[in-house]
Amino acid sequence: MFHFLLRTIPRPILIKLSLIFSKIAPYLYYGTRYEDPISGKTYRKFLPYGYGGRAKRKNVLCPGSLSLERHRLLWLYLKNKTNFFTAPHKMLHIAPEQCFYKLFKGMKNLDYTTGDYNSPIADVHFDLHHAPFADNSFDVIFCNHVLEHVQDAKQCMRELYRMTKPGGWGIFQVPLDTTRATTFEDSNITSEEDREKHYWQKDHLRLFGLDYKDQLEAAGFSVKVDDFVNTLSPEEVDRYRLPAGEMIYFCSKKA
Repeated sequence: MFHFLLRTIPRPILIKLSLIFSKIAPYLYYGTRYEDPISGKTYRKFLPYGYGGRAKRKNVLCPGSLSLERHRLLWLYLKNKTNFFTAPHKMLHIAPEQCFYKLFKGMKNLDYTTGDYNSPIADVHFDLHHAPFADNSFDVIFCNHVLEHVQDAKQCMRELYRMTKPGGWGIFQVPLDTTRATTFEDSNITSEEDREKHYWQKDHLRLFGLDYKDQLEAAGFSVKVDDFVNTLSPEEVDRYRLPAGEMIYFCSKKA
């Protein structure tokens, strides 16, 4: 049933429904086996997630915060490797993840703006190809699992760079096939079935490869690919249900 809902309900409606589900789910999955580092709450298990060209993953979606493996890894990375929680930042959060939205909005060190094409939790609705913000506007920008959906990823990368202040930084994660040297994109692939087959999901327009770093650098960023997950113990990776092998793309703009 959960798998069916993911595939059929439009994203804005799914976001609203999931907010309701997250209120009752912690009681249904109460336990101590696994922990969500974002909320600090524990559960007997997490939910399965995944569809399209990748197999459904077991025990990865936190019932309470609705965080996935990548979200929990990013949270730990931000706490351990950045000043995100301590320094003042003017921040733009594109396609804001529900597990972060309320927490970030309540952080006193953040001047926090959310943006998306159609999300009901976005402050500003816009097309990332032509964002409605001035040059050098933000200290920090998050734009995760967006660039695989847009028509022109390189133009959107240039917009992210344009909006970042000198000395600022961003994190722009994407689904990435580490077996590919180069990003795969074919304008002849247009059906939902073929997009699932080649790009892993029916609404993806490309599948990024290891040249993703090069594309970000071509837009102007200095990029550090951080294997932070490999610095954690196997017990932590299992306890938090983290994604083995996921790299963090930390992108900065020279001051």
